[in-house]
Amino acid sequence: MMVASRMLLFSPISSSILGINHSLKRPTNTRSHMTLKIVCMAKESSNTNNGLIEKAAIASGLISSPVIAWSLYTLKTTGCGLPPGPGGSIGALEGVSYLVVLGIVGWSLYTKTKTGSGLPNGPFGLLGAVEGLSYLSLLAIFIVFGLQYIEQGYIPGPLPADQCFG
Repeated sequence: MMVASRMLLFSPISSSILGINHSLKRPTNTRSHMTLKIVCMAKESSNTNNGLIEKAAIASGLISSPVIAWSLYTLKTTGCGLPPGPGGSIGALEGVSYLVVLGIVGWSLYTKTKTGSGLPNGPFGLLGAVEGLSYLSLLAIFIVFGLQYIEQGYIPGPLPADQCFG
């Protein structure tokens, strides 16, 4: 259901406001007053499908950014990513976090090309914050991966190899 705002304006300018002397005014016809009618309609942009997607992006983005920071710190200090952990859970969380950041940045770029602005702020401005953190994380990924390649000569793969945890 579209919610619309309507504004009607019927206001001819009064001669008393303009300071016109009525005695010098030519006699006028009673139908000489013009009526101005303006109708404005605005569509409310509340889409319930995007609400669930936004909340999922906020939750996953708020988890992914610290995991990536931990991963990049570990990569810079040890030359390897996070350890696999019990059943590979930490390594899986690391990989999914990188994918989440790439997904949020991709969604943001898509929205920017379609609407001219980035993602909406979301509840309490958290989606905008997650978008900003995702761009910062992507920048940090490029910097740390570049330094890793320059200093070590390789970037560790997504699976444990001989160089790391093999």
